[in-house]
Amino acid sequence: MSDTPSEVRYDVLAIGNALVDVLAHSRDEVLQDLGLVRGGMTLVDTARAEELYAHMGPTAQISGGSAANTLAGMASLGARCAFIGQVADDPLGEVFAHDIRAADIAFDTPARPGQPPTGRCLIFVTPDAQRTMNTFLGASQFLPADALDLETIAASAVLYLEGYLWDPEEPRAAMRKAISTARDAGRKVAFTMSDAFVIDRHGDDFRDLIAQGQIDILFANEVELAALTGIADFDAALASLQDKVPVLVVTRGAHGAVAVTDGHRVEVPAEPIERVVDTTGAGDLFAAGFLFGHVRGRSPTESLRLGAICAREVISHFGARPEVCLSTLVEEKVG
Repeated sequence: MSDTPSEVRYDVLAIGNALVDVLAHSRDEVLQDLGLVRGGMTLVDTARAEELYAHMGPTAQISGGSAANTLAGMASLGARCAFIGQVADDPLGEVFAHDIRAADIAFDTPARPGQPPTGRCLIFVTPDAQRTMNTFLGASQFLPADALDLETIAASAVLYLEGYLWDPEEPRAAMRKAISTARDAGRKVAFTMSDAFVIDRHGDDFRDLIAQGQIDILFANEVELAALTGIADFDAALASLQDKVPVLVVTRGAHGAVAVTDGHRVEVPAEPIERVVDTTGAGDLFAAGFLFGHVRGRSPTESLRLGAICAREVISHFGARPEVCLSTLVEEKVG
């Protein structure tokens, strides 16, 4: 790694899927009729995406993508952010680009001409606020390594990578190049596991990255932690992994979250909420709060609390991006 890192231009640069979320309220019976895995995320092709869309009620279209959602939260908190992700040269691509720039996030990846179209995630939200996601990756799975702005990666304090994007071959190669660039520049690399199905496919890759010391901050939920370690018991799984990454953050839904930093474990409860409307983006916004605290030098406990506050805000409404200024919300709650 470089002994003299260059000036930091961005707090976090993220690489992830550039998607537009299409959300609709639904009943459990509809999910059963369509053969959907309730609460999961499934990759779908064009034909299946069209079939599912035909069974959705009135929809709301909101720019999404896991890492992009995290940046939207961080920007709302006051962080300097940049995003790399692939859209197509089409109307949804224009929507995504407009929305992310409007959130004051730098986004300069050129749109891809022709097919496939910009990716979208069809999200069925049941009355208990559980979301069932069906993702058509579209153009996002064709992010090439030559689309990376290596100078900007080297000038970002943290490189944040979305596990979902590890699945397609082309962006996986781009992300490996980004990791090398960040580490050569003396920057930190943060990684979110995204989903157990990604670990089922690429767990060996992730375990190798961890063993090689390539990951500085690792985000997972309870299910992903079990999938990555092969250990069902939460405490045992945490213990098996906590000494392998400098910062390990595990969310536990209504049971709060845990962080282990250099062997020291801290926990916070979930923020109280009267009614959960939509859990889409809860993990993304939790990561936003924690990363913001981390880059601002807050303690692990304080960073967890920021994550819990941001997660609570996003599950109080439809969609995966904040609807209020998070910096103001945080100031009101923690000062």
